[in-house]
Amino acid sequence: MIKLVAAALLAATLAGTAAPAFAAAPGHACIAPKPLDTTALEQAIKGLPNDDVTGALVRATGPDGCWAGTAGVADRRTGAPVHPDARFRIGSVTKVFTAVVVLQLVAEQRIALDGTVQEYLPGLLPAGYPAVTVRQLLDYTNGLPSPVLEDESIEYLVAHRFDRWTPEQYVAAAFAQGQKEFEPGTAQHYRNIGYIVAGMLVEKITGRSYESQVRDRIVRPLHLTGTTAPGHDPALHGPYLHGYQIMTDGSLQDVTRWEQSFGWASSSIVSTTRDLDVFTEALLGGKLLPPPVQAELFAVPSVKDVSGKAASFGIGLQRFKLPGVGEVWGKSGGWYGYLAGLGGTRDGGRRLVYGVTANDAKNGDNPTSVTQEIVLAGMTLAARG
Repeated sequence: MIKLVAAALLAATLAGTAAPAFAAAPGHACIAPKPLDTTALEQAIKGLPNDDVTGALVRATGPDGCWAGTAGVADRRTGAPVHPDARFRIGSVTKVFTAVVVLQLVAEQRIALDGTVQEYLPGLLPAGYPAVTVRQLLDYTNGLPSPVLEDESIEYLVAHRFDRWTPEQYVAAAFAQGQKEFEPGTAQHYRNIGYIVAGMLVEKITGRSYESQVRDRIVRPLHLTGTTAPGHDPALHGPYLHGYQIMTDGSLQDVTRWEQSFGWASSSIVSTTRDLDVFTEALLGGKLLPPPVQAELFAVPSVKDVSGKAASFGIGLQRFKLPGVGEVWGKSGGWYGYLAGLGGTRDGGRRLVYGVTANDAKNGDNPTSVTQEIVLAGMTLAARG
């Protein structure tokens, strides 16, 4: 899955020369009191579909107002246009929702960030394993191993996309690979397992499903009409973008239907650009968390990541800098067929969200130049004013 910071910093020349295929979203959804120069954003998503991307939705908001647009098609077979309220898989942007639920429980004093997995979920980690705190689960400093499947070819993954996993199976598969990557708290490594365990923690503390907690704590209070934590449902509902995956033989397969229990609390949520923008505004604007807990979103640990660079993730969000924009906080995500992202300034006054259907979404950190261009153009637009 792409890293939002890498996507931004690697953005370069605009790609494609075909005539634009974008359409402004309905006025009630996005308002600009005065004309905005959206040329760069329109260029970023023009010429779709192409060999890499089928469709895109973008929404950028700043002091001068908001712009929303769509491009490409929702379905390569029918050529149906992208609906402005289309649903798409948000991949690891799910982690921000999970972080909010856990931090709300922290605010309610039902969980302590310095409490340990061993305390809350006894027996989950192997006997004698070093203490892992809730904070370390959420800021990727836990050192927990990740599962490796018996076959990680795209053909195997697609053939097994309806397999059901439990979180316990995920953790067991991870520890079948080794005991730990590093001592908890000594480094940062972006991995899913911390958020799988965090989802288990939510269920243990509340006595209710992770999906119900996302719904009742975020979706319903914010009136998010296109956002769901789908559980075992492999389908998308309502207007949606079809996701496609390029196979080893070069063929393109529709992988829209995919059982999401493997990624669960780390990558399963479905949403829309409108909902992601409402969520981002509420999160960065302090409407979901009280101030002392809100600060934890931006608390980047003073360690290096496993590549030797300074850590960049707080709890749920990543810190990065954009030329001409400055410091921005956000999260990107990817699932087979889909890329998504949200970001903004710390106060939430400038924001960008997007959903893209990429034909090789899980191939490396930057599988398509379209998302790179969207991030740079969108956040630059949002920064004007």
